[in-house]
Amino acid sequence: MLQITALTKTEAENCPIRQILSKVTGKWQLLILFALQDGSLRFGALKRVIGDITQRVLTENLRSLERDGYLTRSVDPGPPVAVHYQLTELGRELAGLLETLAEWAARNHGVIRKARQRYDG
Repeated sequence: MLQITALTKTEAENCPIRQILSKVTGKWQLLILFALQDGSLRFGALKRVIGDITQRVLTENLRSLERDGYLTRSVDPGPPVAVHYQLTELGRELAGLLETLAEWAARNHGVIRKARQRYDG
């Protein structure tokens, strides 16, 4: 079994599940990583690919992913100014690993929806 117990603040700060996995498995982070798998995108294009994300939430998540080294942000001074986002090698590796989880979710979506309906009924 994975070591998941953290009884102190120091143990929690050194727990890879708490510090890394819980962050990158959020809905928006996953979608951003998947959207950038085929190459760099400008902010507006990235927002359109995802669809149901606000500008503020996209900005916050992009900053977080950049901070952790999963993507880079480059500015072309233009005119007009263009900001591009691209996965780093670390980001590409992570997206590839998470793709397996996404494929599992797609395969089991119907089964899980039925289980929820049974439970809620």
